[in-house]
Amino acid sequence: MKISTRRFFFRTTGTILLLVLLLSGCAADPYQRRADVMKDHVENFYTHLKANRVAAAVHENEQIEAMADQMADTVRKQGQLQGTSQVEREFALMKTARGTAAQNWIALGQYFAIKQQPERARTSYQRVVDTYTDTTERTYREQAARALKDLEILAEPSSSSTR
Repeated sequence: MKISTRRFFFRTTGTILLLVLLLSGCAADPYQRRADVMKDHVENFYTHLKANRVAAAVHENEQIEAMADQMADTVRKQGQLQGTSQVEREFALMKTARGTAAQNWIALGQYFAIKQQPERARTSYQRVVDTYTDTTERTYREQAARALKDLEILAEPSSSSTR
């Protein structure tokens, strides 16, 4: 299970960093700065998680979510005032931030599952199901829902052994 978790962490981190780099490559200065800040938060999230600093990892992910919320406000407010290319870039960066945060909550759930903390894992997965409700975020909800079911599978042997 450790091998697949490591593979998941590296694959997820690589994917997120690639998306951030792609978005930052075609973005103007303000977008580049935000993409760099988001990249830093992602790197810090995984650094903290690998060092068992869960509270610090959660804080980093909350910062990514806050960035996404700010970008969503900007898209709503400036959607009619600015040209579409600027709003589209802001929207794309916002979607990347939300997707990154959702993946991070799933990774945190996996971390807790590996650490034999199923209730904390369940809470992390449930956060994805409850928070990421947009139709474009369905894959994250489905992944978290499957993980919740997997936790039940893992819990069955221990509950049946006490009977």
